[in-house]
Amino acid sequence: MKIGLFGGTFDPPHQAHLAASLLAMKRLGLDRVWWLVTPGNPLKDTRHLDALEHRVKAVHALTRHPRIEVSTIEAQIGTRYTHDTIAYLLARCPDVHFVWIMGADNLRTFHRWQRWRAIADMVPIAVVDRLGPSLYAGASVAGQALQRARIPEQDATSLPYRDPPAWVFLHGLKSPLSSTALRAQRES
Repeated sequence: MKIGLFGGTFDPPHQAHLAASLLAMKRLGLDRVWWLVTPGNPLKDTRHLDALEHRVKAVHALTRHPRIEVSTIEAQIGTRYTHDTIAYLLARCPDVHFVWIMGADNLRTFHRWQRWRAIADMVPIAVVDRLGPSLYAGASVAGQALQRARIPEQDATSLPYRDPPAWVFLHGLKSPLSSTALRAQRES
C-alpha cells in the first residue's frame, strides 16, 4: 500500500489542496492520500484558528473522493509535530510506503520544522508546485540541504519505494489559492 500524508490546519481547505492531493496521487501512483488535519501548527498563530471539528467537516465536504481519507490522528494521539506523527504511523504500519506531501511554500520553510532532517530521513517527500513559492523553494535551506536526494520528476512513481531521504518536485499545479488569503477575506 502506498499512502500520501498531507498535513495541515486546512483553515480553510480549498480546491488547491484537493488538486495537490489528486496530482500527487496520480503522479506518484498512490493508493490513498490521508489528510492529517492538525489541531494547530506550532509555527503559526493559532489564536483565530477555526475549531478542529469545523475544519474537519469542511475538509470532508471538499474532498469527497473514494481514495482520500480525512484524519485527526494528531489530536487523537496527542502529537504536535510532524516528526512524531510520522514516527507513530511508521511504527504501526510497517508494510505501508508513506510519502509526505507538501506545497513548495512549505519546502521554503521546512528548515523551521522541528526535526526536519529526521522527517526527511523517515519518509520520501513530494513537493507540489505552487504559484510564487516554486520559484525559490529549491534555493531554500532545506531545498539546498536535500538537493542530492532529489529525484527527476519523470521518476516520481518510484518515490514511494525509495529509501529516504528522497524527494521529487511535482510541477503542473499553479493555483493562486491560499488559506492565508482566504482567512483574511473571511475576517475582513
